[in-house]
Amino acid sequence: MTPYDAIRGIPNACQPLPNVVTGGQPDKGHLEALAAAGNTLVLDLRAPHEPRAFDEPAAVRSLGMTYENIPVGTGPLDDALLERILAVYRAHTDTAFFCHCAGGNRVGGALIPYLILDQGFAEEDAVATAKRVGLTSPELLVWGLDYARRKGEE
Repeated sequence: MTPYDAIRGIPNACQPLPNVVTGGQPDKGHLEALAAAGNTLVLDLRAPHEPRAFDEPAAVRSLGMTYENIPVGTGPLDDALLERILAVYRAHTDTAFFCHCAGGNRVGGALIPYLILDQGFAEEDAVATAKRVGLTSPELLVWGLDYARRKGEE
C-alpha cells in the first residue's frame, strides 16, 4: 500500500509530489493506513478548534508519526505563515508525508509557492496542481502566487 492508497476516500485526495499526499480531513482509519504505508508526518493546516471526530494529534503520535499544526485562516495570510509551512515541506523532501486541511483548499494555496520556487513548476502548472489538490479560494490563490512571484524575483 502506498500513502496515496491510504488516503483514498478523503475529499480531494491527491499526490502532487512523489513524497507528498494531500487532502481533506482524515479519519482514524486513514491515519492507520498512512502509518502502515510508511508516512512519517502529518501536517495539519486546520485550526485546533475546528471540529474533528477524534483527537488527531494523539492518534497521529500513537501511530509513531509526527504531528505538526500550522493553522491557516485564523490570522493573516502573510509571508510568515507561508514560510512556516514551506519550512516543513523543505525539511521533509525525502520523507513521505500527508498535508491536509478540511477539504484541500488551504493546502492548495500554501502549496503553490513550494511548487514554483522549490520544484520548478511553471505558474500555470502550479495553479492547476493546487486546484487538483482542492484550491477554490481566490484569496488563497493570490496569497500563494504573490509570495512565489516576489520571492522568485529575489
